[in-house]
Amino acid sequence: MKGKKSIVYSISSKMIFMIIGAALYSIGLEIFLIPNKVIDGGIVGISIMISHFTSVPLGVLTFVLNLPFFIFGYKHIGKTFTLSTLFSVICYSIGVSVLHPIPGATQDILLASVFGGIIIGLGIGIIIRTGGSTDGTEVIAIILDKRISFSIGQIVMFFNFFILTSAGFLFGWDRAMYSLIAYFIAVKVIDIIVEGIDESKAVMIISEQHKEIAEAIMDRLGRGLTYLDGKGGYKEVETNVIYVVVSRLEIAKVKNIVHGFDEYALMTIGNVDVSGKKYKKKPIH
Repeated sequence: MKGKKSIVYSISSKMIFMIIGAALYSIGLEIFLIPNKVIDGGIVGISIMISHFTSVPLGVLTFVLNLPFFIFGYKHIGKTFTLSTLFSVICYSIGVSVLHPIPGATQDILLASVFGGIIIGLGIGIIIRTGGSTDGTEVIAIILDKRISFSIGQIVMFFNFFILTSAGFLFGWDRAMYSLIAYFIAVKVIDIIVEGIDESKAVMIISEQHKEIAEAIMDRLGRGLTYLDGKGGYKEVETNVIYVVVSRLEIAKVKNIVHGFDEYALMTIGNVDVSGKKYKKKPIH
């Protein structure tokens, strides 16, 4: 009974934080950036450009254009992360639709870019820290990261370079440069909240179900891991401790895997600097 209550509490708290993050993201877009023709990156940026030249509402476009990525991500990443991302996108799609009739807070483009970037970074940071995402391009980046040598942050930056370049042709190069300012400010704010877009985390797991947990981590994340010999200080029972290094975006997935097998498992998570080719994930077939 206690286990069910804790699960309900965990899911409810995640949903509340995602709603808060989506609300902030919507405010940053509709109250600061969009009225000044400054765009965000990713699918949202593409949606802003399409919405500007059509009568299709931005909220509808962001949801529709993200949908194929969620279907693809559901099959290749897993339902927890994908459903969390879907929920956050639904929330901010509703948010931008509700806020669209409200006039912008300022007509000063620099102020709009700075404060819009800060607010967007806060919103996205909260959502990512809760275990979700805000954009279909991040889903693709996570999948590609398992197969190519580029990091998630580098892949997302690659996508956004072309999106912001397109904004220069459509809205003028001054707007594209302001969009770049807003984007980099948002990224820095996200870094502060979640401690890095693609930061490596060292995870140590102590559980009686260590074999099942280790196999699930290797199968679902494509990560190699190491067994460390351990011995309990109280009962002096020997056990294996799992040591694995993952990206920050995979932490929520690791927690779900571990708690799925053993809700009493002990986990410690710390920041690490990683070098060496062995850190790269194995291909998932």
